Amino acid sequence: MYDINKIRSKFPMLNNNNIYLDNASSTYKPISVINEIINFYKNKYSSYNRNIDLISINNKKNVEYTREYISKFINSNYDEIVFTTGSTESINLIANSLLEFLDYNDNILISIIEHHSNILPWYKISEIKKIKINIIQIYNNGILNLNSIKKFINKKTKIVSISHVSNVLGIQNPITKIIKLIKSINENTIILIDGSQSISHINIDVKKLNCDFYIFSGHKIYSSYGIGILYGKSKLLKKISPYKLGGSIIKYFKKNKPIYLNSPWKFESGSIDISGIFSIRKSIEFIKKINLDKIILWERNITNYAINLLNKIPNIIIYGNINKTPIISFNIKNINCYDINFLLNKNNIIIRSGNQCSIPLMNRYNISGVCRISFALYTNYEDINTFIKKLKLIISTYKK
Repeated sequence: MYDINKIRSKFPMLNNNNIYLDNASSTYKPISVINEIINFYKNKYSSYNRNIDLISINNKKNVEYTREYISKFINSNYDEIVFTTGSTESINLIANSLLEFLDYNDNILISIIEHHSNILPWYKISEIKKIKINIIQIYNNGILNLNSIKKFINKKTKIVSISHVSNVLGIQNPITKIIKLIKSINENTIILIDGSQSISHINIDVKKLNCDFYIFSGHKIYSSYGIGILYGKSKLLKKISPYKLGGSIIKYFKKNKPIYLNSPWKFESGSIDISGIFSIRKSIEFIKKINLDKIILWERNITNYAINLLNKIPNIIIYGNINKTPIISFNIKNINCYDINFLLNKNNIIIRSGNQCSIPLMNRYNISGVCRISFALYTNYEDINTFIKKLKLIISTYKK
């Protein structure tokens, strides 16, 4: 049984009378996560990885326990988990760490559905190394085009960086099939999967996927801002050099040359966000307690319910309507998406409008922006019914 009322009672932000439908941007936090953060600052605060007091030692143990906990959540090895500040930093870390392995005439492959965080770092790298970026296109249904991948993959393709789920279309791409296709053409191509929009909606097994890197942000999985997870195959993490340099990542100097710690610790320079690390463990514990399979089923049902209601609205255009996760982007003909957002907000309904940091995809559809609604494990049918009711009212009054 999926006790939605009990689940909703765990989220204090749901008591503010807003209907929150912008979960693809960031999720609300359960009280267990909030209490974990408060408890850290009240009772567990310390300088990390520098002192030998009992609190510092316990914090270090708990950080490593969390690393192991997350590795089991996505089925990786313990030493393949790197703590970052989020998906943006993770992608920048990988891009810049791989820079030394790129040569003239190499190429990088990304897709048209990518968030700017998975576009801009690669364009910067291409400018530095004078290499080409190719763009995977989509089928008319929004799924990544396998023929487009076949067209661009060759022996000079060093990196492929693509999203598991589009933050606009909400489509789950056939990533396992795509990875197999890429590796069959060039087994040495390094594949990064952006899991920012998939981690809280899909069971992730990085060993089955056989990707080289998989990244996600904590704040999209009911955790705090400022914490992200980078999974990397052990052999690759050992091979690449750290990008962000600073304290806590070297063993010693030998002949005036720094000797770095082993991976993953060589990538975690400076003062890492301990409270964020503890919070992401708590958020995953919360998800596991409910059961991710039950969450997936609940979200699938409410997503289908919302799509069915939206499809009954005249002049609506829904972008991507297959293999859906709880992300729906749409436009109403002759009504600006920002106007819809503004008017919904006046009714305490929070959505997102605009280009969603995915301008190439907007250009593909010849639009400047969309309205996006996105659900979470606490979204209920009443939220959707109220949203649909207010949207219809806005459309009817807007025409007048």
